[in-house]
Amino acid sequence: MSILGTIFTWWNGATFGTSLDSARNGEQVGQDAQGNKYYRAKKPYPKGHPFAGRERRWVIYNGANDASRVPAEWHGWLHGNFDGVPESNLPPPKIWEAEFTPNATGTSNAYRPQGALERGGKRAAATGDYESWSPDQA
Repeated sequence: MSILGTIFTWWNGATFGTSLDSARNGEQVGQDAQGNKYYRAKKPYPKGHPFAGRERRWVIYNGANDASRVPAEWHGWLHGNFDGVPESNLPPPKIWEAEFTPNATGTSNAYRPQGALERGGKRAAATGDYESWSPDQA
């Protein structure tokens, strides 16, 4: 990303200010399989703040800023559901668990059911189990 993009845009990754704040006031506690980095503040929120005494936590995305790219275990950590980082709190993965995939809405990989305009707009024929309502029959 260009220097100006780093300074002024937040949707393409961390801005210069966020990166600087992460380096000065935070410590990296982990990284997920996608390369997103997770931080916690060196000091808790100050007195008088609505979250006084709680730890501030945040993520620096590896790529586009999209909250659906945060895996469930890190989402729980970000929201303070547990204190330790996910690697220390999770049971081993089950064989039936699927790999994490980001939200595909708005992309070419999005689900499009039969009859969607993007698939030609052809709906299946009615099966005869539906009768339209008419006020005269009521």
